Amino acid sequence: MSACVEIVIEDERWSAFGLEVAAGRAASATLTHLGLAPDLFGLVVMGCDDARIAGLNGEFRDKAKPTNVLSWPSEERGSEFAGEAPERPEPGTVEEPASLGDIAIAYETCTREAAEQGKDIHDHVTHLLVHAVLHLLGYDHIDDDDADLMEETERQILASLGIADPY
Repeated sequence: MSACVEIVIEDERWSAFGLEVAAGRAASATLTHLGLAPDLFGLVVMGCDDARIAGLNGEFRDKAKPTNVLSWPSEERGSEFAGEAPERPEPGTVEEPASLGDIAIAYETCTREAAEQGKDIHDHVTHLLVHAVLHLLGYDHIDDDDADLMEETERQILASLGIADPY
């Protein structure tokens, strides 16, 4: 079972990278870890460049600069209590998976960060995609308790994929 991930390629470097495989792997591992059937959920991942994500960041977050990844949940799922797991989304069907939302990821920022941090680029991008899928599911890191929950969840998911603790 794998999540229904629609890929939009705006920067061809993402095709060569294998964004479709990485996004499917990250989404499926995240959903499976949380006890959700991956094939009953869908999301869209756009692989873009720094210029495009800077525009999106400016439009949606009033920060007109590049960032590594952005996410837009299809609905608010966050918990009202700090450090508590968000409400689980209602699943769709295999024929019509429930939409979790959209993700944009920027090539230059991701490759630069991986190089600066001495991380394998595929591991770094997988981590960012897991992080973004968790945002679609209502996880956040604004509050320290929420950040602790989100980071620990990321660690567990990444470990299940054979990826070392990124923190």
